[in-house]
Amino acid sequence: MPAATFNGVVVAESDETIMVEGNHYFPRDSVQWDYFSESDARQTVCPWKGVADYFDLAVAGESARGVAWTYHDPKSEAEQIRDYVAFYPKVSVG
Repeated sequence: MPAATFNGVVVAESDETIMVEGNHYFPRDSVQWDYFSESDARQTVCPWKGVADYFDLAVAGESARGVAWTYHDPKSEAEQIRDYVAFYPKVSVG
């Protein structure tokens, strides 16, 4: 089962991830939200997925800014990942 780990702690785990462009997208309910906060770091725009919103992560004294993202209102081509969460490589996914 794919798991996302940061600073030795599993922050997301699910056997229902969706692979898009080499990234595991985790269902919202599989994420340990106590470790996350909405990031004011940025928003990005993907031509086919839409606007991504970012989250900061803090676990056991270590933090990472803008390390996770989601599409709250994706374009129709990416509807399957609505509200799913993906991670930058600073979070180990495997």
